[in-house]
Amino acid sequence: MEAIYWVLTWACHRRCPHCYDDRFRPYVRDDLKRVVGEGQAAYRRIIANLPDDMSFTDTKGSRKHTLLVMAGGELLIDGVREELFYPVLEEIRARWGEPGPHISIQTTGDILKPEHIEGMLSRGVRTIAIASIDDFHVGLEGDKKFALMDKVRAMMAPFGAREVGLGGARDPRLKAPGPRPADDDRGPFFLFFGAQPDLWIGELWPRGRAWLNGLSEATYETNFCARWSGGKNFLNHGQAGSEVAIEPDGSVYPCCLKTKAPLGSVAEERLIDILDSLKGHPAFEAINAGDPEAMGLNAGWRREQYRAASEVVDPKGRTFANVCIGCDAYFAARLGDDLAAIRAERLARVAVIPAAQ
Repeated sequence: MEAIYWVLTWACHRRCPHCYDDRFRPYVRDDLKRVVGEGQAAYRRIIANLPDDMSFTDTKGSRKHTLLVMAGGELLIDGVREELFYPVLEEIRARWGEPGPHISIQTTGDILKPEHIEGMLSRGVRTIAIASIDDFHVGLEGDKKFALMDKVRAMMAPFGAREVGLGGARDPRLKAPGPRPADDDRGPFFLFFGAQPDLWIGELWPRGRAWLNGLSEATYETNFCARWSGGKNFLNHGQAGSEVAIEPDGSVYPCCLKTKAPLGSVAEERLIDILDSLKGHPAFEAINAGDPEAMGLNAGWRREQYRAASEVVDPKGRTFANVCIGCDAYFAARLGDDLAAIRAERLARVAVIPAAQ
């Protein structure tokens, strides 16, 4: 895979109004242990079921390291950092060693401390992404977010971490996007991004609290499926553009926005087996092509029918249309039984890796 986006936990110290999943929120005491325990119970099996070869072939024919993006929630809060996040990093190093993936982690940055940076870098993290540079994070509105950036830059300097840019940002206080670091350059690096209007999540996803709060400005033409971190190329493992998203329990999806149902679970099956079993299925090939309107063409769902299913009234009372809504409708109407049957066929012919003791 070119990239794997792995959410380790739903636990977060914030309840941001624009979050794409309302499970990301504060948990305390027994609830925190329960939520973190979900990730603790699954991570060894997830790592065991990821590809042996964590690399891909880029558009020029060169082999490059897979990008493994690890996120929450917030991975650096007490109750998550030592209990789940650091053990996962150590398990990754034990599984792959030097040929392993390039690890990038996402954090809000507001609780970041030098000892956290040292703890991550010493366990193989290559890039630290500060994902709160927008006006939705309470306490970081306006110029406050730029003060956080200055604080983070000062913390990174003693570690020799280099700032890299993220394409799309026009604000001069964000580093301009530059060339991707060389594959053999282990960094470390850091970067800033957020849900600003001119960044790639600027429209906000029609999901979670962003949806419930009526914040999504996506239109029908905002086809996330055809974007990076959308579904396009998710089946083409080993090739440029391939990416999947994984939840704490191992549920796997073709995109970061997540389809109505998971494709399977990498806590019980190998990722490559799941993906290969979906090749040739018209609906998943349509997602793979970044053309969700075509999901149901072979089953009698014309493009006009898909568009009609994509139009709803949002919580603000606005008429809202987006291809993700249509995808949800098609999953609910047609794909549940298909996924169950395909999974049963996989489990009948592939030995399941047993749970770690």
